[in-house]
Amino acid sequence: VLVTSSLVRETTEIESQNYGYKFGQEEETYNIVAAHGYFGRLIFQYASFNNSRSLHFFLGAWPVIGIWFTAMGVSTMAFNLNGFNFNQSILDSQGRVIGTWADVLNRAGIGMEVMHERNAHNFPLDLASGEQAPVALTAPAING
Repeated sequence: VLVTSSLVRETTEIESQNYGYKFGQEEETYNIVAAHGYFGRLIFQYASFNNSRSLHFFLGAWPVIGIWFTAMGVSTMAFNLNGFNFNQSILDSQGRVIGTWADVLNRAGIGMEVMHERNAHNFPLDLASGEQAPVALTAPAING
């Protein structure tokens, strides 16, 4: 329905609706006003394109972006990366954790998850066990 109502140009009664494109023609084979009106009713008014350049950019960019995200998803699954994990990301030569801002953000995110739990028995073990971690990183003292 979308293709026949918006991407086929307006025709007369004596002309086939499937007449289509002639090589080298200057005008479009579709009616952008009809496409804007139909797609505006299909989704909502501001989701449709009233400019043919933005429509053509979208029609070119959408498959490319989809291919990129598909490639990222395939490579993520191929390397068994289930998500970004910032838990104690940097260790020194003795195996001690070097605190980074990523660790602070990770603990803050876990704390926000805890606030949404209704019962205490759902408290995550990441926060309930182990040694204490600083709430914020401290800046080094400047002696001078």
